[in-house]
Amino acid sequence: MQWNVHQQITIQQLRVDAVTNSSVLQIGSAGSIQSLSQLYNTGGYTGPAAPLGEAGEGAQEISFVPLPNPS
Repeated sequence: MQWNVHQQITIQQLRVDAVTNSSVLQIGSAGSIQSLSQLYNTGGYTGPAAPLGEAGEGAQEISFVPLPNPS
């Protein structure tokens, strides 16, 4: 059986509290959601990153950027 669903959705504000690697955000209707995970090594890395603070000479301290609270 095939269903055709026609929708018009207007979103004035959308707040997402958390996003993780396995998060799914669905707006509208879906008969089924099939997962898809893709991992790319675009930098050509061959090992894990160095721990923070051990990046070598000239490494800068960790800098946190203050973000405003969502309104």
